[in-house]
Amino acid sequence: MKKLAKIYLQKMNPIVKMYLFLKLCLVFLFIGVRAEAQSTASTVADSLYVTGNYTQAINEYATNGTEQAKLQIARSYNAIGNFGKAIIQYEDIVQKNEDNALAKYELGKLYFKVNQPQKSAALFFDLVTSGGQNPEYHYYFGRSLFALNSISEGVMAYKSAIELDSVHIKSIFQLAKFYLMTAKNDSVIKYADMGLKGYQEDVSMLNLKTQAYFNKEQHKMAIRIFERLLELGEDKPHIHKKVGYSYFRELELEKAKKSYRKLLETPNEEGDAYFGLGEIYLKEKVLDSAEIYFKKSIEAKRVYFDQEYANLGRTARLQNKTKKALDYYIKAWEENKRNLFYYYQVCILADEYYQDPKTKLNYYENLFEYHDKVMPFIAERAKKRIRELKEEIHFKD
Repeated sequence: MKKLAKIYLQKMNPIVKMYLFLKLCLVFLFIGVRAEAQSTASTVADSLYVTGNYTQAINEYATNGTEQAKLQIARSYNAIGNFGKAIIQYEDIVQKNEDNALAKYELGKLYFKVNQPQKSAALFFDLVTSGGQNPEYHYYFGRSLFALNSISEGVMAYKSAIELDSVHIKSIFQLAKFYLMTAKNDSVIKYADMGLKGYQEDVSMLNLKTQAYFNKEQHKMAIRIFERLLELGEDKPHIHKKVGYSYFRELELEKAKKSYRKLLETPNEEGDAYFGLGEIYLKEKVLDSAEIYFKKSIEAKRVYFDQEYANLGRTARLQNKTKKALDYYIKAWEENKRNLFYYYQVCILADEYYQDPKTKLNYYENLFEYHDKVMPFIAERAKKRIRELKEEIHFKD
């Protein structure tokens, strides 16, 4: 065959030879130009993607029909939060190339993100059973299984991730958290210690570990970690509360007082702080102080519905139901007598509803009797109305 081709070329007209040569050159030139154009477009698109200009990057990638360009389009849609279009792009890649593990991995994570754990689990099952040695596959398989309430299988998946990578922090953390929720405190400590090998100041692991010691009532061990967390800037109410209790149990009463007083600075934590201080003073047999703090604890822990009543009052007022609105605001103030604005609304509504100026005057005067500190702009209006009502009463008499 080669010999025949050689004879044919030898006998071919030189002009025809030249024509074929030029045509061949043009074909190669076209291929080279096209490849260079695609390369240039890809470079521009990559630059736009890296700088976060995702929409323009999508437009540039769309001119390049390669699988890599389609993957970048999917990533760009994911980055701008258009998860639906991102999923369509990923699914198209995976359907056309089942061996694209990277696209499967990213699609699986996106399925999990948009709360489709069934699809996520199916993809990661495929990845882990096809010989994938990536611990991330097992980790996300575990997350998907937990979301599907397949707990024991999820635990196995996390453990498989740790077998592949002994310091796979995300899997270690999920296992430690799971064991804390199921009150297996020794397992919590075991996995938290595994996580802390890589980074001694991992506050998430330290929090899990100290909670396990606290639950086991090993307060000395818990105190050491609580103190370390505070040094690391974890100035949080639950830490002050628990370290305060741990100090109390270990009879470090001054430190316990300090922790509970710190807890008092946090809104809605006053009840527990007062109770803790009451326990300390009871332990010290300072009974008057103990009584005061226990009473304060009861008051602080009382459930208030003032906001709900105030909202009902506001609704009734918009419906022009003045008496109903007045009753609701009275209830709101009775729930929370520290709120000056509630009683001021009571005064205004009473002024609108009642005809008798003496009844109206009584409400406004009570405003100053019930509240030691009345804001200047409210005090000014209330005093002006008191003067007007007194004049009205005087002339009426």
